[in-house]
Amino acid sequence: MYRRGQRGLGVICCFLLFILVFLSLHLNVAEGMMTSGHLQLGLLLFILPGAIASFLSKQDQVIGPLLGAMLALPLCLVILHTLFTPTRSFWQEIAWLCGAVFWTSLGSLCFLMISMVRRRREDEKKPAE
Repeated sequence: MYRRGQRGLGVICCFLLFILVFLSLHLNVAEGMMTSGHLQLGLLLFILPGAIASFLSKQDQVIGPLLGAMLALPLCLVILHTLFTPTRSFWQEIAWLCGAVFWTSLGSLCFLMISMVRRRREDEKKPAE
């Protein structure tokens, strides 16, 4: 039961953090990442939900964050079209959100790579028996 709950923890964490980053970018909270009014550099912030969710999901370190981001994508579209005035077309918003899912997955892969490198260094430091 503990493992099942931990799998869901990564998905839920990524789902919530993905929506939080999405809202912060659309509410201009992360204004320092934006250049000339475009959100393209803000997409880099989506690395954080993937890395954090990968840290929290011990078993599905890549699939969990990807699933959380994919589940958040339709909700972000609904939020965008109900709470905000979209500045781009529907298909451009879909493309932007798919890019955000890519960066979220890249964040989980980066965390996985860093943890594997760290583990390998620790194994090399151990004395041979």
